[in-house]
Amino acid sequence: MNVSLKSVLTAIAGVAAAAVITTGALAANINGAGASFPYPIYAKWASAYQGVSGVGLNYQSIGSGGGIAQIKAKTVTFGATDAPLKIAELQKAGLAQFPTVIGGVVPVVNVPGVGAGKLVLSGKGLADIFQGKIARWDDAASKALNPDVNLPGKAISVVHRADASGTTFVFTTYLSRVDQEWGKSVGAATAVDWPVGIGAKGNEGVAGNVAQTSGSIGYVEFAYAKQNHLSYTRLVNKDGKTIVPSADTFKAAAAGADWVGAANNGFYIILVDQAGANAWPITATTYILVYKQPSDVASTKEVLKFFQWSYKNGGNAALSLDYVPLPPNATQAIEASWKQIQGW
Repeated sequence: MNVSLKSVLTAIAGVAAAAVITTGALAANINGAGASFPYPIYAKWASAYQGVSGVGLNYQSIGSGGGIAQIKAKTVTFGATDAPLKIAELQKAGLAQFPTVIGGVVPVVNVPGVGAGKLVLSGKGLADIFQGKIARWDDAASKALNPDVNLPGKAISVVHRADASGTTFVFTTYLSRVDQEWGKSVGAATAVDWPVGIGAKGNEGVAGNVAQTSGSIGYVEFAYAKQNHLSYTRLVNKDGKTIVPSADTFKAAAAGADWVGAANNGFYIILVDQAGANAWPITATTYILVYKQPSDVASTKEVLKFFQWSYKNGGNAALSLDYVPLPPNATQAIEASWKQIQGW
């Protein structure tokens, strides 16, 4: 285990332990797997929920691709993904999908002398770095955006996800929207053919590699950047404003989302590159997948009860980790959609 990954787990040791605790005779655990993007908040919710309900959460942070695969294989009660499934795939698999919380993907760097929030990148510049077109930190385009930052003449080491990842889907969707060449040559998916760089597993792995590699850049959910004390960048958004990642700027990006309308489409919503002076450009919501006709009705009902409790009681915990709770109109539409799930 690398040092930075240890720091992630240490930072949330109490809640992470609760997320996998066996509750014995009190109640059976809820079993799920998938996205690493929401793991910190699921762990924190699990700790609090176990205390009031006696029900524990056994959640494997294995990436969105793994979560989709495990729910389709029926080895878990719920799958978790940051890459939402389209309605046709949901219907074919007999799955229901709903969002749980909003967060932000942030570029993180390990550049000597450059602290958190000091470096500014444009979307085009970010795409050029991850394509290998910009290979040194003192590139002219980067210096032009950062006249007051002492950028070293140091090679850039790109770190990306090695597993099928919803965070990668969100990140590459953004790059595809801001750079036509990226869209044509690389595209947007949970796994892509990366032009340059080394792969790491999970948000945890990317955070750990960036922390250990001088001159590196990667992308992680914001909570991992803060827990690992990584230097995140600012980004120039669609309105041309330079934005710092925060719960407020994630909320601004999601302000125009039509949650009620999305209920008819499996809540499929993409929040990257949204207009708005304060909108963080790589914002996303993360999702849960359950069967409409589950083989274990009681366990699926426990999953829904857990997230219903989290919607009602977990807002402050989410904000403490710089996630954004879903607005009331979203949670009302989500809970109404659960009528399609047997046993609710």
